[in-house]
Amino acid sequence: MKYSTRDGIAVKRRWPARLTMVAITLAVAVAGGLAVARYAYVGGLRPVVAGSDQPISVIIQYGSTLDQIIAQLKEAGLIRSQWAFRLYVGSKNVRNDLQAGTYSFSPSQSAAEIVVQLTHGKVKTDLVTIVPGQRLDQIRGTLINYGFKDADVDAALDPALYGAHVALADRPAGASLEGYVYPDSYQKDSGSTPQSIIDLALTEMDKRLTPDLRSAFAAQGLGTYQAVVLASIIEKEVSRQEDRTQVAQVFLKRLNIGMLLGSDVTAFYGARLAGQEPSVSYDSPYNTRLHLGLPPGPISNITASSLQAVAHPANTDWLYFVAGDDGTTHFARTLAEHNSNVATYCHKLCSQ
Repeated sequence: MKYSTRDGIAVKRRWPARLTMVAITLAVAVAGGLAVARYAYVGGLRPVVAGSDQPISVIIQYGSTLDQIIAQLKEAGLIRSQWAFRLYVGSKNVRNDLQAGTYSFSPSQSAAEIVVQLTHGKVKTDLVTIVPGQRLDQIRGTLINYGFKDADVDAALDPALYGAHVALADRPAGASLEGYVYPDSYQKDSGSTPQSIIDLALTEMDKRLTPDLRSAFAAQGLGTYQAVVLASIIEKEVSRQEDRTQVAQVFLKRLNIGMLLGSDVTAFYGARLAGQEPSVSYDSPYNTRLHLGLPPGPISNITASSLQAVAHPANTDWLYFVAGDDGTTHFARTLAEHNSNVATYCHKLCSQ
C-alpha cells in the first residue's frame, strides 16, 4: 500500500483494481507453472515400469558424455525423461562420477537408483568389459579389477600363448598384443580365466579383419599391421565416425608425401612406455612429431569404426586438424588456416 500527501495529511493510495488482478493472476500462473514443472520433474524420475525385474544390459563406453549416456538409457527404455535425468545428475553434482562398464539395469529402477549404480561402478559381474582406446597396461588393470589374479593376468598377456591365432598373423615377431585385444563385453563364469577372455577378444578382432577390409588396407598402401597401428592412433585422436574418416585422410596424405604425422597421442604413448610423464617432446620411436612414418606398433586397442576409417578414408584433401574446446574437430588445408583454427577454437586444450 502506498501513501500520498494531501494538505499535509498522509492519504492511502490504492492500486487500481485491474493492476491488482493482473498481479494476482501472474503470481498464480507462476506458482502453477512451478508446480507443473515440479510434478513433471518428479514424474520423470520415477521407474518406467513399476515391479518389472527384467534385466537390461547397457554398455557405457569409456569417454561417453552425459548426453550420450542419457540417450543410451532412454533408448533402452530405462528412464522416462532425459531432461529430468540430466537435471537430477546436475543437482547431485555427479556428472563427472559416472563410470564406464557393462551394467544390468531394470525398468523398475528409479533414476536415482540408476545414478547410484553408475556412480559406484556396480557393473555386471558375469561380464568382463574391455572398453575402446585402452592400452595393454590398462587392459591388465581391467582384468585384475574383475577379480583375476595379477600373476594370471600377466601370464595371459604373453603373446606366445596365441601364436597360432589367425588375428595375429600379420603381427611382427616379438610384438606384444597391443592393439589386438578387441574392446567388447565377454562372458565370465566360474571357469573363466584371463587367457580365455583374451582369446575371445582376439577372436573378435579377427572377425573385424575381414578379407575385404584387408584388401581395402592394401589399396591405401598399407599392410594389415600398419593399418592396425594407424587405426589405434585414430581411435585415440577422435571419437566421431565422420571425424575419423577425415583424420584417416589427413594421416594417409601425410604418409604419402613424407610429412610427419605430428600426433600428440603417439608421443604420449612413447613417454608412458618409458615410464615418463606424458609429453609431446619426449623422444621415443613412437613420437610422430619427431620421427617420420608410423610408430613401431599400435598405441591402444581399436574398434571397427577406426579400422573402417583407415580402409575407407574421406574424399577430402585436408592436411591439418585440431580438436576444439567445444569437442568439434576443425580441419584445414594450409598451415595458416590451421593456426587460425587453433587460435580461434583451441584455447584450453592446446594450452595443456
